[in-house]
Amino acid sequence: MPYKERLYPWIMVRLLPKMQRVTVGQFRTRSDADGHLEILRRLVPGAKFVVIFNPDLLESQQPDTCYITSDR
Repeated sequence: MPYKERLYPWIMVRLLPKMQRVTVGQFRTRSDADGHLEILRRLVPGAKFVVIFNPDLLESQQPDTCYITSDR
């Protein structure tokens, strides 16, 4: 995953019929996503939008770690 995509873990999604969805935007902070959500709700009142946190983006940032325990 490109570095730029990992900087924006908040995703705004438009929900469509038959369990489909379209990603509308990606945001760095929750408040940015909520602000854009309010604007889109006013511009497209018939559509359903949700803000989602994508933890997969953060998991790919963290290196694999190995914990070694010793019996003392």
